[in-house]
Amino acid sequence: MTKQIELIGIQKHYGGFHALKDIDLTIPQGQFVALVGPSGCGKSTLLRSIAGLERITSGEMRIAGVDVRDLPPRKRDLAMVFQSYALYPHMSVRDNLTYALRLKGVSKAERAKAADKVAGIIGLENLLDRKPRELSGGQRQRVAMGRAIIREPKAFLFDEPLSNLDAALRVRMRKEVRGLHERIGATSVYVTHDQIEAMTMADHVVVLQAGRIEQQGPPMELYDKPANRFVAGFIGSPAMNFVDGVVGEDGRSVTLSMPGTPVVRVATQTAPGRAVTVGLRPEHLIVGPPDADGAIQARIGAVEPTGSTTYLFTEGAPELLITTEGTARHRAGDAIGLTIAPQRVHLFDPQRGSALAP
Repeated sequence: MTKQIELIGIQKHYGGFHALKDIDLTIPQGQFVALVGPSGCGKSTLLRSIAGLERITSGEMRIAGVDVRDLPPRKRDLAMVFQSYALYPHMSVRDNLTYALRLKGVSKAERAKAADKVAGIIGLENLLDRKPRELSGGQRQRVAMGRAIIREPKAFLFDEPLSNLDAALRVRMRKEVRGLHERIGATSVYVTHDQIEAMTMADHVVVLQAGRIEQQGPPMELYDKPANRFVAGFIGSPAMNFVDGVVGEDGRSVTLSMPGTPVVRVATQTAPGRAVTVGLRPEHLIVGPPDADGAIQARIGAVEPTGSTTYLFTEGAPELLITTEGTARHRAGDAIGLTIAPQRVHLFDPQRGSALAP
């Protein structure tokens, strides 16, 4: 598989602040990669470094096999789509799409042909003569993407392009951006703080924290096998529950630090007596009667129905969040029993936060 973007040992310093720390990332041709993490984790800095808008302090950076570390942005043959649409308000959609081609001296006939082609790709064939103010938010974002597509770059860089859209439109635009990526066979690097966007759109997800890559891989690999507590808590919505515990004498059970000292079975053989952090995803906890054999006994403190899903919060510490399907069948104050399959239990080292090997 052809390597389109290669980053090796990338470091970025702003004076005494270490923004990017030893970043290694290879992006094959045609892959959709999402950079995700909390605010300030370095994802936008990394994207801007690839674009050439930030100069890296050290490391190697190649695009289509060419060393681009000292190349200015305009010579890297990349197209960037920003959070703001950055459209020219006095220009039509057609002129916005072809502005870069006009600067390159492309003929009017060729520009018109390119605009028609791209408008067909982004579904704006009938809106080429409108001004940006006459378009919806989603249509403006399509124009911004079309302006990038018309350049036929080596890769597309997206910097949180859906952040300004309402929730319903963001869901629809996620599908459109992914569909666009597949139709044109582009290489895409997509920055978002929304892990749902990353999980649903990307082939490969890179989770960053404090300028460092915590884990990278296919979305479901990060969900099923998080490398550490940070990734486990960041990937998945709602977030994973964490409870302190101690491994039992058999090495295959853990006593939780909760009222009643409940015991859960685990699929991994772990050193008896070892202190661990136990990760329990809300959607993997099964609600049953409080007297069920082997169940974690708890009492509901709050109920949040959303229609298709209901969230249950237990009383006391540690508070557990449980996700159930459908409308609420339980009320605050109800006693319940919680069970979970051994293979759904995650164990982490309490000090380092790293996942304990299966």
